[in-house]
Amino acid sequence: MMNINRFQYRKTIRLKGYDYSQSGFYYVTICTQNRECLLGEIINKKMVLNEIGKIVDDILNSLPNRYEQIKLDICQIMPNHVHTIIQIVGAHHDAPIMHHDTSVYKRAIHESPLQKRSLLSRIIGYFKMNSAKLIHQINPNIPIWQRNYYEHIIRNENELNAIHQYIVDNPKNWAKDENNPNLI
Repeated sequence: MMNINRFQYRKTIRLKGYDYSQSGFYYVTICTQNRECLLGEIINKKMVLNEIGKIVDDILNSLPNRYEQIKLDICQIMPNHVHTIIQIVGAHHDAPIMHHDTSVYKRAIHESPLQKRSLLSRIIGYFKMNSAKLIHQINPNIPIWQRNYYEHIIRNENELNAIHQYIVDNPKNWAKDENNPNLI
């Protein structure tokens, strides 16, 4: 019987060959599991965070303290998703560790396979893992995040401004947002 790796057929949504650790602006959307409204609610076209939403907000805003090479341009937590623009301000590359034989590069024992991922994916992984840990202290039975996330490389100032405005307007437009489970 052939053993097939269950991840072998996963389709990636990342831009092939692009280094997501290089300087630039990245628009990211992270959705809750099954798009459940776990993070709060929209009242009078404004987002009101609940206890879980406040945890998510705290972890999100702590990211620049953890990753000094990033800035959060804007963040908006919605009832069932999070939008943010992450700016990577300095290129970050993980250099392999050299040993006696300089032609061979080996991974250090303490280096996790996660460290080989791009900076952006490590940031999102850290955010999802740590917010879920704290939320599970309140209720261990809540599945929090979908497996993946949406990202878009922002290529120019017009795109940056348009996405920024979209994020700002998101609570006002919740009634017609495709992520709103109350939409018919």
